[in-house]
Amino acid sequence: MKAKPSSAASRKPDRDPAPLLRQVREIYAELATRPLRGNCTGRSTCCRFQLTGKTPYLTRGEAMIAAQAWRASGRKQMPASADGACPFLKNGLCQIYESRPFGCRTHFCEAAGGQTPRALVRDLIQRLEDIDRALGGEGASHFHSAIKPFL
Repeated sequence: MKAKPSSAASRKPDRDPAPLLRQVREIYAELATRPLRGNCTGRSTCCRFQLTGKTPYLTRGEAMIAAQAWRASGRKQMPASADGACPFLKNGLCQIYESRPFGCRTHFCEAAGGQTPRALVRDLIQRLEDIDRALGGEGASHFHSAIKPFL
C-alpha cells in the first residue's frame, strides 16, 4: 500500500463512519481466526520502527480506530519516541493492542514467524482499501501522518 497525498486526512467521509469502522473491526476479527503462521511473542521488536526500518501504513479506518483507542485512555497526542519506536509502545507493551492496525497484526519479527504472506490476506487488504475510499481516504498513509488528524 503506497502513501498518497495528505489531503485525504482533511476530507470528510460521505456518510457516518461508525458502520465502516465496525467493518474494520470485523476484518481484524476475521484475521484472528485464520490459521496464519505469525504468533506474537511480545518482544516488541516489530514496534521499533527505527530499528527495523519498517513503519506501518494505515488506511483511514485503521487510523481512526487507533486514534479512538488512544483518546479513550484520555490521551490526545502521540508521544515522541527518542528511539524511533511506535508511540503507542510503553514498557514493551502496545497501549492500543486490541485496536492495533492491520500491519501490526500481520508483520512479525522472525522469532514470531515473520511477515504474513500478502497472498494470504489480500482479500482483507482489499476490504480495508474499500473502506478507506468510503471514508474519503485516498489510500494508506504513513503511520504517524495517518493517525495524527484523528487525535
